[in-house]
Amino acid sequence: MFGQELETGSVRMERMLLLTFHAPVEDIDRIVGAVIEITPLTMGSYDSNAYQSATGIERYRPLEGAAAGPETDLRKRPGVVAVSFELPADRQLAGRVIEAIFQTHSYQEPVIRLHEILASRSKGLDDSANRNRWWNTTGDWKKANSPSGTGGSET
Repeated sequence: MFGQELETGSVRMERMLLLTFHAPVEDIDRIVGAVIEITPLTMGSYDSNAYQSATGIERYRPLEGAAAGPETDLRKRPGVVAVSFELPADRQLAGRVIEAIFQTHSYQEPVIRLHEILASRSKGLDDSANRNRWWNTTGDWKKANSPSGTGGSET
């Protein structure tokens, strides 16, 4: 669509892969942990970057060949989330991550989607005067929720 990259004064859009998978909420830490063993999910000065949706209801009906055997009734499983994260546009890395998700997932047919995208990366400009940045306001959620009120070390 835009070729390899797109740039603005503050942001560089890079070609990346967006991987999304669905799983029961209780499986997420195990699955994401397996992914992070392969790649740190780095974005700028941060790692372990992933998005987890609110829980929803997954609908399905097992057919012939399903591990549970075929069923006539539609199943509705609450507590399922979507998790997404970005990966470098590297086919071998994506394959290793997909295999790790498959091996640590509790489903016979995990829902895994992979899309090519352009993803933003900050150019690291000085934001010390930008009043919209959380670190320049009094609304810092990390400090407000910290037991000491200081938020501890910044990562």
